[in-house]
Amino acid sequence: MFIQTEATPNPATQKFLPGKVVMENGTAEFRSAEEAEASPLAARLFEIPGVTGVYFGYDFISVSKDDAEWQHLKPAILGSIMEHFMSGKPVMGDASILSEDADAGDEFFDESDESIVLTIKELLETRVRPAVAQDGGDITFRGFKDGKVYLNMKGSCSGCPSSTATLKHGVQNLLRHFVPEVQEVIAA
Repeated sequence: MFIQTEATPNPATQKFLPGKVVMENGTAEFRSAEEAEASPLAARLFEIPGVTGVYFGYDFISVSKDDAEWQHLKPAILGSIMEHFMSGKPVMGDASILSEDADAGDEFFDESDESIVLTIKELLETRVRPAVAQDGGDITFRGFKDGKVYLNMKGSCSGCPSSTATLKHGVQNLLRHFVPEVQEVIAA
């Protein structure tokens, strides 16, 4: 098994590509060892000293670290990912819920804005999320109120020094261009 690694715009996060599907549907993010109990793979990664976050996308795993050096962490992370996939165990445990399922229930917007929200979601799905996934992260819709779009940043985007620029200059300009009702984009 050959696992590729890629740097992300966030220096504290690396993207690992195992050459297999990681999450068939949805995504999953873990910010603590307690949360990681829902996933045998995430739990294994959190056993490595210095790992502070794990994010699963369709075909990648983003791992965030504290002040430890990547040259020391990478061999242990690569070994853990390889051992997990070779064992045949599932990525997620039975009791797990996908983050997209959880996110959908937390959305907020006025019913009169439903057509605007549908357009915003389509733009996010077709233009923003694929680009952000290449960097090992994800952006999901949280809400729309008074011309403000609230988005949740995950994976390498969470805590990334360039995430504010991505939101303000990239996503905000895109949404404003296609949806005149959008005045501002805010990280939720």
